[in-house]
Amino acid sequence: MTIHSGTRLRCARVVAATGVCAGLLGVLLTGCSAGGSSDSAEPDGTSASATDSTTPSPSTTELATPLTDSPAVETTAPPPSPATADTPPSEPTGASALWGTRYSGTAQVTVDVYDYCSADGSRQLADTKTYSMSTTLDLGRPRTGGGETETNPFSLLLAVGQPSEAGAVSFWSSAVSTGSSQDLAGNPRDPNLLLTYWELEWDDGDLSGRLTDPHTEQAVALNLLNWPGLIVPCRSDLGELPGGYPHAVAADTTLGGEVDTGNATLTAQGSTGDGQLEFRFDFSGTST
Repeated sequence: MTIHSGTRLRCARVVAATGVCAGLLGVLLTGCSAGGSSDSAEPDGTSASATDSTTPSPSTTELATPLTDSPAVETTAPPPSPATADTPPSEPTGASALWGTRYSGTAQVTVDVYDYCSADGSRQLADTKTYSMSTTLDLGRPRTGGGETETNPFSLLLAVGQPSEAGAVSFWSSAVSTGSSQDLAGNPRDPNLLLTYWELEWDDGDLSGRLTDPHTEQAVALNLLNWPGLIVPCRSDLGELPGGYPHAVAADTTLGGEVDTGNATLTAQGSTGDGQLEFRFDFSGTST
C-alpha cells in the first residue's frame, strides 16, 4: 500500500500531540497524588507544590513556642558538678555557728537600791543586796518582722532567775510586736513590727553590746529588772509589796564577755529608767 507524504505528516502530528497529552496527564496525576491542588481549589490561580505542603503552618510554629515573653524557669535542680558531687554541706562559720545554742549556768547579781528619803530630798543609797541565780542564755537567728531583719549577729535572750524573783533580769536583743494593720491615716501596713533593743558585736568569741532603745514609749519594754517596792515610801519597816515589780532597764546598759560554741562568760552593768536601782551581774555557763 502506498502512503502519501501528506498522510505521513498528519500522522506524525497526531502521535506527537498524543505524547504531549500523555505527559501532561502524568504530571497532573503526579501532582494530585503528591497532595497538590487543581486550579479550581486555588481561587488566586496558584497551586501549592509538594515542598510547600511539608512546611509547618504559622499556627503550628506558634503552638510549639511558649506563650510568654519571660525566660523559662528551671524547675529541676541541675546535676551536681564533679567538684561538689561528693562534698558534704559546709559547717556554719562565724556567729551563725552559735545560732540555736543554749547555755546554762549561774549568775551572781548585785542590786543597789536608791531612794529620796534623805533630809534634803536628794538621791541616796538605801540598800545593797546580792543574789545567786540560775541563768540561761539563748542565741538564735536574727529576728525578722515587717520586712526588716535584726542587724545583730544573732538574737539574744538572757534570763537571770525566774521573772517573779527579786533580782531577776531579762535581756532581749530584739522582738517582733504585732500592731494594727493600718497606720493613723488608714493606709495598709505590715502588722508585724521588728523592735531592736540592743546593738551587739561579736568577733571570734568576743561579745560586746549596749542597750540603745528600751522601747518604753511603745510600751514594749522587755529588758527588765524585777524588784519589790515598799508598801509606804521611805518606810522599809512597814514591809514590801509581794511579788515584786518589773522595772525597765535604761539605755546605755552594757553587756560583754566571751561566747563560743562551748562556753559563755558575760558581765552586765546598768540601771533602771526610774533611777531607783543599779545592778551588775557575772554569768558563767556551758552549752547544753
